[in-house]
Amino acid sequence: MAEKWFNVGKIVNTHGVKGEVRVISKTDFAEERYEPGNKLYIFKDGSNDPIEVVVDNHRVHKNFDLLTFKGMNSIQDVEQFKGSLLKVDENQLSELDEGEFYFHEIIGCHMYTDQGEEIGKIHEILATGANDVWIVKRNGDKDLLVPYIKDIVKEINIEEKKVIITPMEGLLD
Repeated sequence: MAEKWFNVGKIVNTHGVKGEVRVISKTDFAEERYEPGNKLYIFKDGSNDPIEVVVDNHRVHKNFDLLTFKGMNSIQDVEQFKGSLLKVDENQLSELDEGEFYFHEIIGCHMYTDQGEEIGKIHEILATGANDVWIVKRNGDKDLLVPYIKDIVKEINIEEKKVIITPMEGLLD
């Protein structure tokens, strides 16, 4: 069994009666991840035993990813999965192109200005469609929202868990 699991979504509800589940996606590669024929692993709340499923169909509806799994064709088959996490194991991660990163590589990085001043630690990423927004936890200050665009994010060093930005005017106020 895999040593490391990566969260790609959360099943928040069923959809219709034909075994479709409504997923809030936590992956930057939803199209690829939910491609029919792909294996996903369902972790029910409080359980460490994954249930292997194979994607049968994927469509997008109102900001949700809707999935069906092979052999699960009714609401009764999937109702038990409400609140469960969808994960992949590390062997299913594909090689990324230069300059591309997985969310789990960015989360936990320390962010600095190009002047060397520490801003805080990235603790969440919001995929907004246009560009991702990195949520940075600051010491004794409210969280900072930093858009992931090349005008701002200047350097990402995964090995050192370090991100350097050039703050736009008003960003750090």
